[in-house]
Amino acid sequence: MRAGRQPEEITLVAISKSFPFEAIREAHAAGVRHFGENRVQEWESKRPQLADLDGTWHLVGHLQSNKAARAARLFHTIDSVDSLLLAQRLDRALNEQSSRFVPVVGVRHGVPLQTAPLPVLIEVRLDPGATKTGVSGTDLPTLADGILALPNLDLRGLMGIPPFREDLEHVRPNFRRLRELRDSLREHTGQLLPVLSMGMSHDFEVAIEEGATEIRLGTALFGTRSKA
Repeated sequence: MRAGRQPEEITLVAISKSFPFEAIREAHAAGVRHFGENRVQEWESKRPQLADLDGTWHLVGHLQSNKAARAARLFHTIDSVDSLLLAQRLDRALNEQSSRFVPVVGVRHGVPLQTAPLPVLIEVRLDPGATKTGVSGTDLPTLADGILALPNLDLRGLMGIPPFREDLEHVRPNFRRLRELRDSLREHTGQLLPVLSMGMSHDFEVAIEEGATEIRLGTALFGTRSKA
C-alpha cells in the first residue's frame, strides 16, 4: 500500500445503515466481519434476520443516553461515546445485565461472558459546526478519565468525522489532529488506546496514511444510499 501499512493493520467496518439485511449477508459472504449501524432502532429491526452470522456489530451513530441500555444489549462496541453521562448509563446498564454476547472468531453466535467490559471509542468533534456531535479536544482528557473509572467499559481509542472536502489534502490535517490527540491521551492516561477510527469511502486512503486502524466504508461497499 502507498501508506506503507499492511492490510492486516486496518479493520474495515462496513457501514450498513439504511441498507437491507440482504446486503449485509452479501458483504458477510464476501468476507466482511465488522458492520456499523447508526441507529439502535434500525439494528433492532435487522438483527433477527442476521443472528446466525459471526460478525462484530458497531454502533457508529450518535447515541442518546436514554437508549444506552438497549445499545449495550445489541452492539459489541459503541464507537461514538461523547459524554460522561452516556458512558455512565452504558456502565450502569451493563452492570444490570447478567451477561452479554461477545463476538469470537469461529463462534457463530458469540459467547456470553459475565464480566467482559464493553469496548468503546470516544467520538472527537473534528468539524466545528454547531450541529456536530463529539467531545472537544480540550474536554477529551476529562472524559477519558471518567470512562476509565467505569468498570464495565473498555476505552479502546478515538473516532472522528472530519468536515467533507473535495480536496483531500484539506481533510488530512483533521486526521493528523485526531492521531495527535490520541497520542497525547496515551501519555495522559498511560493506556495503549490502539484504535483510531477515521476515514470513510471518499477519504479513507488519506486516513490510513495518517494512522487509521479502522476505516468506515458505506458507499464504497454498498453503493449510493437512497435519498428517500
